[in-house]
Amino acid sequence: MKYIGAHVSASGGVENAPLNAKKIDATAFALFTKNQRQWKAKPLTDASIHRFKENCEAAGYSPDQILPHDSYLINLGHPEAAGLEKSRTAFIDEMSRCEQLGLKYLNFHPGSHLKKIAEEACLARIAESINLALAQTRGVTAVIENTAGQGTNMGHRFEHLAAIVAGVDDQSRVGVCLDTCHTFSAGYDLVTPKGYEETLAHFDAVVGFSFLRGLHLNDGKKIMGSRVDRHESLGKGTLGLEAFQMIMNDRRFDGIPMILETPDDSRWAEEIRMLKGMIE
Repeated sequence: MKYIGAHVSASGGVENAPLNAKKIDATAFALFTKNQRQWKAKPLTDASIHRFKENCEAAGYSPDQILPHDSYLINLGHPEAAGLEKSRTAFIDEMSRCEQLGLKYLNFHPGSHLKKIAEEACLARIAESINLALAQTRGVTAVIENTAGQGTNMGHRFEHLAAIVAGVDDQSRVGVCLDTCHTFSAGYDLVTPKGYEETLAHFDAVVGFSFLRGLHLNDGKKIMGSRVDRHESLGKGTLGLEAFQMIMNDRRFDGIPMILETPDDSRWAEEIRMLKGMIE
């Protein structure tokens, strides 16, 4: 079973996200549980939590179909003590919000070394940050998203993801989300049938499909190996529709939320219909 949706708006309250997902006939969705460009937010109210759960149930969304995303400001591998502490506090708050909402995942970008510490030290710091967050929350899995490798971002190589996972004490509460645009921009071929199989075999050997908890479905504006994170609408970019056709018929992606983050939200309903139609 493929769960296909988009990162929908939670404007006006998190309880609106499942309603917005239902409008585009999504069978999965992502959301921000707070303003993604602010460090702090008001706590979730009991009423908002209740309505979110009620709306999810009414629309048929279980926690397996929902992949919330944390704030873009957070850097769990921050090289400086003050920045690291601020990021860890914010991440624990985001994990707690997911726990309150009855959600089982929190998707996040791993972090950046900012050219101030070694890559290995940054990866170890990210794992330590995850351990601290897991120790203070219950039931929520930290889902590491691979990156395009832009700037000093970690996570663009599968080996980075594996190193972070290896440093997490509770392996049952850590997972990975693959972004198609990021994967391609990082230099992994998802376009040719041979490259697609080689890329996923490499992922399985290095990280393991047992840790896969989500997928972001994005075409890209840049060529393979560009290390530039620029999303494009499906079929309008450098990946093309063939990559998504292969994904839609790959049983390794069954049962996880598959989320569009393509730039034109007016096309999301159309893109979801197209992806569903690719399934043979």
